[in-house]
Amino acid sequence: MTRLHLFDLDGTLMFGSAAPVEISRQLGLSAEIAELERAFSAREIGPHEFSVGVHALWAELTPGHVRAAFDGAPWVAGIREVWQEIRERGEYCAVISLSPSFFVELLLEWGAHAAHGSVFPEVPFTGPVDVAGILTPEGKLEVADRLCARFGLSRSDCVAYGDSMTDAVLFGAVPVSVAVNARPHVAALATHVYEGRDLREAYRLAGVLRPAAEAS
Repeated sequence: MTRLHLFDLDGTLMFGSAAPVEISRQLGLSAEIAELERAFSAREIGPHEFSVGVHALWAELTPGHVRAAFDGAPWVAGIREVWQEIRERGEYCAVISLSPSFFVELLLEWGAHAAHGSVFPEVPFTGPVDVAGILTPEGKLEVADRLCARFGLSRSDCVAYGDSMTDAVLFGAVPVSVAVNARPHVAALATHVYEGRDLREAYRLAGVLRPAAEAS
């Protein structure tokens, strides 16, 4: 059976952090992003308001800041190995995240077949953010459906990996889901639960690693 593996980024591929947090750290704006993250987690603001807020916060953002944030982020181990294994099986892997697409798309360098994030203006910003391009939890499912059409698959062929309520809609639409370092109410929605810092172990719950990948 050919499967499409759908990975969240913040808190899933990145341990205990998120792209906006790592980007803001590069700009010396950790306190400011912490308040936006708190408001978002408390559902005081939604994805659109959050994205408008970070866009305003990142007025001085450059491509160098983005690259430094990506290279210095606390990624879980084994991402490239898992994606290589998925490719060698003839399956597909994609990242779907509410974080900015200019950050998410860097994961294509590591072997993802596709990487989709919220659409922001090109860095450095010269215009406002268009909220129509900002992903929502429901938007994640729409992206998943488009990817299924692209690869000739259906929702029944998907495996979702995530950690937060932004993944709940996707978890409810696919037959296999892996909660990765997730909050209890999200873990309760998943078919498998993983705690740790190695994606190979999370992937093992939904698939089988070859010995070479497991040992690397």
